[in-house]
Amino acid sequence: MPSQKITSALAEIEASATSQNKLQLYNDLLSEAVSTSPEPQLADDLIYYLDSVLSEDLSIVAARPILESFITILRKLKPETQIQVGQHAVTLFQSRSTSVEEQDSQIRMILADAYESEEEFISAARSLQGIHIDSSQRLVSDADKVGLWIRIVRLYLEEDDTTSAEAFLNRIKNLPNKIEDPELKLHFRLSQARIQDARRRFLEASQEYFNVSLAAGVDESDRLQALAAAIRCAVLAPAGPQRSRTLATLYKDDRATSVEEFGILEKMFLDRLLNPDEVAAFSQRLAPHQLAQTADGTTVLEKAVVEHNLVAASKLYENIKTDALGAILGLQGRGDITAGEKAEAYAARMVEQGRLSGSIDQIDGIIYFQSSTTATGRHIRQWDAGVLGLLEGVERVATNIAEATAQAG
Repeated sequence: MPSQKITSALAEIEASATSQNKLQLYNDLLSEAVSTSPEPQLADDLIYYLDSVLSEDLSIVAARPILESFITILRKLKPETQIQVGQHAVTLFQSRSTSVEEQDSQIRMILADAYESEEEFISAARSLQGIHIDSSQRLVSDADKVGLWIRIVRLYLEEDDTTSAEAFLNRIKNLPNKIEDPELKLHFRLSQARIQDARRRFLEASQEYFNVSLAAGVDESDRLQALAAAIRCAVLAPAGPQRSRTLATLYKDDRATSVEEFGILEKMFLDRLLNPDEVAAFSQRLAPHQLAQTADGTTVLEKAVVEHNLVAASKLYENIKTDALGAILGLQGRGDITAGEKAEAYAARMVEQGRLSGSIDQIDGIIYFQSSTTATGRHIRQWDAGVLGLLEGVERVATNIAEATAQAG
């Protein structure tokens, strides 16, 4: 409830004769209320004050200067008071939306700041969403629109609401003009990377994080964080030629040795088998959504590691029994499904998707690999065998000549 002092003073002002006199009286009362009302009472007093200013007795033209003073005062108050008063203000403005769009915009910005300071990110985003940006009353540049939408995107991402965040990111993509401001462009790329990461589009996310790590004007520590995020996403991406190219780009970056993820990056790039301890250590640096379970009950990381180790195995073997492969991949049987059958299912899917070259003999339970590495190794062994055969033939001829010469002598 408002204080008796405020209600009495406002009654006197409303009864005043001229608008000019009211303007001065309203401003004087606002200053007095802020300086004398205790904090718990201040919100109720300001709400009652605002109701009086926006009553039908005062024209909107006369009210605007008072509202500007009110907004200036509101910016200096505590977040909880800003939220309580600001919510009431935007509700009142709805009936006069076209007349007070600028004031509504300013109060919504104050509200968003207050909500954000209280870590109420969704409420902050919704406050900003209510700002009118396509109106004849206010001219908002594309740069200002992008700045507003980027902030909304980042707020939604704080709560992992990627659906709402992507909706506003798409608005930016649909603007006819490109983003020119380097800082906004950086925030756009980072937001896009975070959305793709959350949606498990890890290859695209890795590329965007990598672009951020190369952007000008970014602190070195932030560059390395973005590079580490790029590596994590590349590791989690489905195994195949495209991921191999991404891993190569990251591995060849001179900064890669500076981040903790370099160890697993190197083993993946060199197609080496990953052991459980390495995977467990890497998992400690992943976000919750990167450890989420997939439809088959495995985590994103587990699936990525199995697929990588399957590719690594294809570099070591020309063919292998499915049971043996299941053991190498660390797969466990479940119910009627054996580890070998699981390994066969992984291999079949990757072959079908063009991410692994090979064929499967289901009757004998053997997988035949046809990777360039095994093919090259086979050709080298064939070459070595041919050279060895030639040398043995030469040695036999030389021995025969020596024996014939000795007999003739």
